[in-house]
Amino acid sequence: MAIKATIYKAQIQLADMDRHVYADPALTIARHPSEADERMMIRVLALALGWPADTSEGTLELAKDMWEPDEPALWQKNFSGEILQWVEVGQPDDKRLMKACGRADRVTVWAFQSSTPVWWNGIANKLTRASKLTVWQVPSDQSQALAAMAQRSMQLQITVQDGTVWVNDGQESVEISPIKLMGPD
Repeated sequence: MAIKATIYKAQIQLADMDRHVYADPALTIARHPSEADERMMIRVLALALGWPADTSEGTLELAKDMWEPDEPALWQKNFSGEILQWVEVGQPDDKRLMKACGRADRVTVWAFQSSTPVWWNGIANKLTRASKLTVWQVPSDQSQALAAMAQRSMQLQITVQDGTVWVNDGQESVEISPIKLMGPD
């Protein structure tokens, strides 16, 4: 018998002062049995940092990448089914990213493992034509501190100012300084 997903709930209060985006999304996260707290929390962070300023064409949603190989970790589809944002978490290969760039208006990768520099050195030259792609690295120590906040029911305040992200759960606060590896300025 297959192990079922574990359900997590997160209520986010987002204040992104850099992009003037303020929202209160409520998430129900189906965490795959093989997914670690660290990856799940990076998905939550990616959702908050990619939340659209204009939600008239839909919002960013958690997708089923762990169950469905043709889906990303998160995506934003408009009401016609066109993919506006495609978000990957981890270290996808160049073929997957090029395919995503062909399907979506914008593609973002959130890498967080300590091996990210090795992965990026091996893949960066293959992605030079991917003008829709932005790649971010969350330093490993910061992603691990974020993972320590994972609980079945979470209330998270996420504040962004001058490129720095603060995540607070009412007891702990984690400062995250994402590093842009590729993408428009």
